[in-house]
Amino acid sequence: MAVKIKNRHRLKEREVKELASSLKARFQGDFLDGSVTVDVGTIEEFTVLLVNDSIDFILHDNKVVFTLQGLNKYQPKTHFVVVDMGAVGFITKGADVMAPGVVDADPDIQKDDLVWICDEKHRKPLAVGVAVMNGEDMRTMKTGKAVKNLHYVGDRLWTLTH
Repeated sequence: MAVKIKNRHRLKEREVKELASSLKARFQGDFLDGSVTVDVGTIEEFTVLLVNDSIDFILHDNKVVFTLQGLNKYQPKTHFVVVDMGAVGFITKGADVMAPGVVDADPDIQKDDLVWICDEKHRKPLAVGVAVMNGEDMRTMKTGKAVKNLHYVGDRLWTLTH
């Protein structure tokens, strides 16, 4: 990995278990087992979590968020927002997700939840963000912002790690 990670240090086994249980509670899946090593460090303005040297998560407001790399690796089944193909170009340039572009969303999403965005055709992760409305509203509302974009294909973190 050619990227410079500052203040890198290994998480204790207890901290990894807490992280795994937090992810399991939010995304209903087992993402970290006992055999992984998890380090935390800083890349420019991002606080990252490295699982076996792969940047799979970032910290945002003290909450763990999947990176796009992590989404592709773990493929969570909950907290998703599906957008139409017309929205893809805007989202991959950093635009927030607007309700009219949403074709489906996890109905369990609550306002301020961390979510991941994918396209309707390939279901490939495009971005991660913070829900501005709940999942049911995302599916039915025809106006307004649905998700504030945090990390997307082509952003600084993406280019630093690819």
